Amino acid sequence: MKLIILDRDGVINFDSAQFIKSPDEWKPIPGSLEAIARLTHEGWRVVVATNQSGLARGLFEMATLNAIHAKMHRAVAQAGGRIEAVFYCPHAADMACNCRKPRPGLFDEIAARYGRDLAGVPAVGDSLRDLQAAASVGARPLLVRTGKGEKTLAGGGLPADTPVFADLADAVEHLLNTAA
Repeated sequence: MKLIILDRDGVINFDSAQFIKSPDEWKPIPGSLEAIARLTHEGWRVVVATNQSGLARGLFEMATLNAIHAKMHRAVAQAGGRIEAVFYCPHAADMACNCRKPRPGLFDEIAARYGRDLAGVPAVGDSLRDLQAAASVGARPLLVRTGKGEKTLAGGGLPADTPVFADLADAVEHLLNTAA
């Protein structure tokens, strides 16, 4: 089974320092939906792992998060793709949970759901915490320059051998061209 893990904000859709708080604020990055469709057509199972501390901060309710994700699922489906599941952490950074990236909890949930080790599974993110969470379970971190990616790259400290791509479409192009 070919599995890929994507961060949401900054990878699939534009990010916001004020959080994505409504379906209207969720806007796909050009090429991201088509990239997910390409993965789907090539037999990849696409899942999302995302921190959503806006829930704990009271910036939006669970129904709103569900509506945002429903919009994302519809947009991906209209492009011909499929996101199988969305794993999210609803906690704020100070809550010391195990599911908030860079901790491995979301990735552990994905491994349990799919009954597989995540060693070598590509995980695309735009922040250091995305990459650290992936590396902590042996997944293969890939950095995109969209979202917080440029800032992450400039900050250094990336896990060893982390490749850098312009955006999700570029990362998917690389994966599909190197997958045998």
